[in-house]
Amino acid sequence: MKVYLAEFWHFSKESLALVTRGSHGYMAWLALLVMMILGGAWAYSNQLSFGLVTSNMRDPVSWGFYIGNFAFLVGVAAAAVILIIPAYIYNWGPIREVALLGELLAISAIIMCMLFVTIDIGRPEMVWHMMPGVGTPNFPYSLLVWDVFVLSAYFVLNFFVATYLVFMSYTGRKYNPAFIMPIIFLSIPLAISIHTVTAFLFMGLKARPFWNEAILAPRFLASAFCSGPALLVLIFQVLRKVRPIQISDAALRKIGELLAYAMAINLFLLGCEVFKEFYSHSHHIIHAQFQWFSLEGGYGIAGYSLFALTCNVTAFVIFIVPAFRNRIPVLLCGCVLAVAGVYVEKGLGLLLPGLTPDVIGEVYRYTPSLNELMVGAGIWGVGLLSFTFMAKISIAITLGEFGYRRT
Repeated sequence: MKVYLAEFWHFSKESLALVTRGSHGYMAWLALLVMMILGGAWAYSNQLSFGLVTSNMRDPVSWGFYIGNFAFLVGVAAAAVILIIPAYIYNWGPIREVALLGELLAISAIIMCMLFVTIDIGRPEMVWHMMPGVGTPNFPYSLLVWDVFVLSAYFVLNFFVATYLVFMSYTGRKYNPAFIMPIIFLSIPLAISIHTVTAFLFMGLKARPFWNEAILAPRFLASAFCSGPALLVLIFQVLRKVRPIQISDAALRKIGELLAYAMAINLFLLGCEVFKEFYSHSHHIIHAQFQWFSLEGGYGIAGYSLFALTCNVTAFVIFIVPAFRNRIPVLLCGCVLAVAGVYVEKGLGLLLPGLTPDVIGEVYRYTPSLNELMVGAGIWGVGLLSFTFMAKISIAITLGEFGYRRT
């Protein structure tokens, strides 16, 4: 045990030294992320001083840009499972080579999720009310407590798995499958649960009929399995350009094939929802009209919705046609479209129709304030910085540039 602790201490110190040095391009990238974080911190200090009035959220629209990013990023974190299943259950080599990077992205996404929830609370110092023994978490009835629980559990599990695998590679030892594989398999239902519980947060609001439907959880999962792997493909392509890492085209094409199935399910569920809203034509159709057309006075978010739909349909065509997805540049275009489409669809495209008109029929015109955008950019900076550091360590070990030297 003392040997392992000494090696881990050495690993931690050397890792810190590794991530703080690099090429001019790497240091410029770090400088950009630090600037984003500092700008976000300054904007958040304004929010702490003056309250959520610095945002454009008000009583009619109490969830906005922050929760939209939260819903999107939970899906990105959950989508790591789409690499874990072929990598560890079916032992498919090309995917197994990049599965660890998927777990690192999941860790970074969970960090950003927790930060977006924290800044949306407005009074983060009151979080002790949710702590068992100290506060009154109202478990198991509170969905918010369930969400915090599954997100924390998924973060701890992925962080442990990634740290264990990277540390064993650093020391030159093989990992113990009997020890780590059950934990990896446990991450699969946990990945499903984090996004399901997030959907339940929306579905459980009976006064919001636009969200109060059973199909929302499957839609969340389907869209997550579109955006997360698509984002990974883009990251893999960037890593292949900046580092001599071996990520095969076969792995990217296989992810593209999986994206075709996920996007097909996502579009099918969207079609079912649109049919239900417009064919039944109940008095709750006003929310769908707000989403796809406009309300009296011309106000609506049809631009958001049509943009997301166009991106998703185009991406689906690229993914489903082998001649398109097998060409890496075209596949990358499809991934960009999938990420953009799902980001808009699960962001303001999901939130605003559920909140507008509000329960008393008021229509509030919400757009994110500059302060909200700066805070959000700062949180994305934190997530990108954490992924950059973890990926740099992992790739350096894989390339044999970083390892434990026994004396």
